[in-house]
Amino acid sequence: MSRWKGLPEELDPCVRQLVVRLRRVKDHSGLSLRQLAAKTGYSTSSWERYLAGRSLPPREAVEAMARLGGDDPTRLLALHEVATEAWGKEADPAEPGTKLGTEPGTEPGTEPGSGAPRPHGRALRITLTAGSVALVLAVAASVLLAVRLTDGEGSAAAAGLTATATTAAGPPEESDRPRYTCRAERIEDRWYAGNSRTMKAVLAEGHAGPEVAEAQCLLREAGLSPGAVDGIFGPHTKRAVRDLQKRAHLVVDGIIGPHTWKALRE
Repeated sequence: MSRWKGLPEELDPCVRQLVVRLRRVKDHSGLSLRQLAAKTGYSTSSWERYLAGRSLPPREAVEAMARLGGDDPTRLLALHEVATEAWGKEADPAEPGTKLGTEPGTEPGTEPGSGAPRPHGRALRITLTAGSVALVLAVAASVLLAVRLTDGEGSAAAAGLTATATTAAGPPEESDRPRYTCRAERIEDRWYAGNSRTMKAVLAEGHAGPEVAEAQCLLREAGLSPGAVDGIFGPHTKRAVRDLQKRAHLVVDGIIGPHTWKALRE
């Protein structure tokens, strides 16, 4: 049983009755002031003021005390309401106490020495956790893509695909779409169709441009059907690329990289 100091002589009887009841509930709970602070969210110094009659506790603190001490919250809250009227203030304007993690004289939820709001601990933890999960997923996706490209087209293809993907746009309007022609000719034992001389550009479904048109022309020269030579890497082009990769004994992934370019130009 705690040894309590005497309450101030000038303390109103209604407030005195509330404080005495809170002391009994606290003793019944067996909790120290530090444990009580940890379980209610109100600091040790706040509970010292409440239980000494120097400050009127807020309604939430009284309700938390009742719950921890196994007492009837209705009775305690009724005493608190009467004590609030006797104190001469509303329950809310009463000194709210210092929440754990704040300095005395600082409003709960603000940074010490300033009026700027501080995010609650739980919300901050949720935000940090969500950010960590998103980062892990992004890294995993990048690694998976890099492994796939390494298996299919060599490690150099990863950088090329990243650069091409960032600049590739959706299909342009029909009136703005460039027209491509196929003028196949063999130069230094390699086939070229007059749209691009690349050997390293990494192309995948959804990409567009002269490199795609070059690949479509070369696929036609190889006896495959990539669809229209429109410079747009669509399903037909992807199917033709896969057929070429099967024929050349490459990894069949429908992505054009250095190895597939070599097969197209030979």
